[in-house]
Amino acid sequence: MTVESIRDYYGKVLGGSADLKTDACCDASDVPPHIRAALSEIHDDILSRYYGCGLVVPGAIKGARVLDLGCGVGRDCFVLSRLVGEEGSVVGVDMTAEQLAHARAHIDGQTRAYGYARPNVAFIDGYIEELGALGLEPESFDVIVSNCVINLSPDKRAVLEGAWKLLKPGGELYFADVYADRRLPASLRDDPVLLGECLAGALYWNDFLNLARATGFADPRLVADRPLAVNDANMRAALGPARFFSATYRLFKLDGLEPSCEDHGQAVIYKGGIPECEDVFILDKHHAIEKGRVFPVCGNTFRMLNETRFAPHFDFIGDFSRHFGIFAGCGTNIPFDEAAGAESIGGGCC
Repeated sequence: MTVESIRDYYGKVLGGSADLKTDACCDASDVPPHIRAALSEIHDDILSRYYGCGLVVPGAIKGARVLDLGCGVGRDCFVLSRLVGEEGSVVGVDMTAEQLAHARAHIDGQTRAYGYARPNVAFIDGYIEELGALGLEPESFDVIVSNCVINLSPDKRAVLEGAWKLLKPGGELYFADVYADRRLPASLRDDPVLLGECLAGALYWNDFLNLARATGFADPRLVADRPLAVNDANMRAALGPARFFSATYRLFKLDGLEPSCEDHGQAVIYKGGIPECEDVFILDKHHAIEKGRVFPVCGNTFRMLNETRFAPHFDFIGDFSRHFGIFAGCGTNIPFDEAAGAESIGGGCC
């Protein structure tokens, strides 16, 4: 299946969100109030052509430079444009001319709606597998987002490698996508509907984690997830027993993260100050950090907060001078049997 078929599916086959055959698109009731407020300022022509599967608006992005991979008609770009503020900027990349035409047609109107003196959003025609060919400066983005697009790519490694090169040190790739609970037959990608509906190209979740680590993103963090329903009977039959999930991950560009959660006796205290996260900051699905509370963390989490845009919002306790083994509760256990006498398999030295 070629990129041309994907371009046709989103440029010609789908007329709007209602034409999708899965429940991938988020319902408005799932959207936090500050994002819902930003959406209320966006033209209906943009909102009706939304094909995402999650929310790709991380916290603390005021003034940030953001790149959206596979931006489509620009719904997320315009939301991000509002939240980064006039001093921030957003660039959207997409390969579908019809969608980019809709996005560009609304730049001036959205700029007026936000009261900005000049646009802070731009759209580029290009392939997300070829980010290095788009004239974007390496290490120039604070955040890269993507919403249900990387699964469509025939070369996901190239996408992640390109994102790593464009991120500033300490920047993050924050994206929602579709994953499968098993490896799917390659033949499914020959079905334009299954591919266009973000199912045939979905990675097995564990293959994604290994790919992320191989491209430099050593400790992928799951932020949110939900099961997806495939309502079309023919599609369900073709997919067999495979189950699908929409999941949002955050991947930080931090060299030297450890492969496991290691305990160095460190902790953080959230001071607040991140809009819409004043009382509790959610780093990922397993880290809800209350304001004012000493919160023990592993070394990787310490660095994700200390060496990124989140640092001004935290106090940091400890360093890396001591090591106490695996961080409690991370799910990695010592492989040895610690019961007394358990080593007596026979033939061992006394």
